[in-house]
Amino acid sequence: MDPAVILVLCLSSLLLLFLWRQSSGRGKLPPGPTPLPIIGNILQLDVKNRKKTFSNFSKVYGPVFTVYFGMKPAVVLHGYEAVKEALIDHGEEFSGRGLSPLTERTSKGLGIIFSNGNRWKEIRRFTLMTLRNFGMGKRTIEERVQEEARCLVDELRKTKASSCDPTFILGCAPCNVICSIIFQNRFDYKDQNFLTLMERLDKNFKMQSSPWIQEKHNSQSEFTMENLLNTVSDLFVAGTETTSTTLRYGLLLLLKHPEVTAKVQAEIDRVIGRHRSPCMQDRSHMPYMDAVVHEIQRYIDLVPISLPHAVTRDIKFRNYLIPKGTTILTSLTSVLHDDKEFPNPEKFDPGHFLDESGNFKKSNFFMPFSTGKRICVGEGLARMELFLFLTSILQNFNLKSSIDPKKLNATSISGVFISLPPLYKISFIPV
Repeated sequence: MDPAVILVLCLSSLLLLFLWRQSSGRGKLPPGPTPLPIIGNILQLDVKNRKKTFSNFSKVYGPVFTVYFGMKPAVVLHGYEAVKEALIDHGEEFSGRGLSPLTERTSKGLGIIFSNGNRWKEIRRFTLMTLRNFGMGKRTIEERVQEEARCLVDELRKTKASSCDPTFILGCAPCNVICSIIFQNRFDYKDQNFLTLMERLDKNFKMQSSPWIQEKHNSQSEFTMENLLNTVSDLFVAGTETTSTTLRYGLLLLLKHPEVTAKVQAEIDRVIGRHRSPCMQDRSHMPYMDAVVHEIQRYIDLVPISLPHAVTRDIKFRNYLIPKGTTILTSLTSVLHDDKEFPNPEKFDPGHFLDESGNFKKSNFFMPFSTGKRICVGEGLARMELFLFLTSILQNFNLKSSIDPKKLNATSISGVFISLPPLYKISFIPV
């Protein structure tokens, strides 16, 4: 038979198979843009700005809609009500982790980020218990973060007020906190072992994989060396990159908004002064600083789409039937930038978290760590680090840019999973 005829027959068969699957199963899923055979909705998605694409889709198809990545459907949750209903009200059913071919190949379904089912429950329980035993949630952890904050200030002093890229130093601080928890020891920023660890974390961040695995898997236990090493790797990746990026982005925003920085420093002078280290107890007396940290996290929208979830069983959700294993994408952007909860959400404004009397105002829409059963296990530590590191920096330094603050570009650069700040230089002028 002529090869061209064979090719046409094969393509026709694939097209018919795709259309049959669509007609037999698509009616159970929420509506969405019509996918093309084989490639799905890929051509309709702006890879560099998925959050904008999803926002546009939600205006047409509502807060729950379906998109196809190739021939695989994914249900998108857009807006606070849809996210809350799924991840909190139906938390167990939406607690699965959606996997891509890349993460399946690199993580092998191990560790705490990309595992599923009983394995995930056991390793999460073990991780939380171990972190508590190591001091998480106790005064000892705060003391370690305070120690690292002092070391961070010392390193920034060594820049001698020169214009510098803060990326490396701001990456070292949260990484050292994780080291102090897991290894019970922090490292000098020039220690060769520490530098090697930082280099490996940087190389493996996008792949979410660990370079140390060699071991065989024992199906009788979830606590294999391979699984534990993947879990440790997950803690380093999640606990270093996200916090350091938030710190770097936060300092850029403070550079761009000197009036905000001035108010924060006035509050620091009033509550803490210049001669003692900040502590978490100070936060309740510093509503403006608390609001600034929250607004930094809200504004930068660090993980716009969050990591993919998956439903653990067939579930009826808003009159749709979502089959077990279906990937679920949650638009955290639609929650953090909700214009009814946060007027002018594209504007950096600490007032989003302050009431008329200047007191700190909580918001259920504040979900930078996601929500539900898959919420980040390191949320408490990250909040502590952001408050203590930023407060310590502003207590000891004035921030200066070599260009007019109004001309600084604060538009995010879309990474694989997170929003990155553009490169910039900053001078730390000792107070």
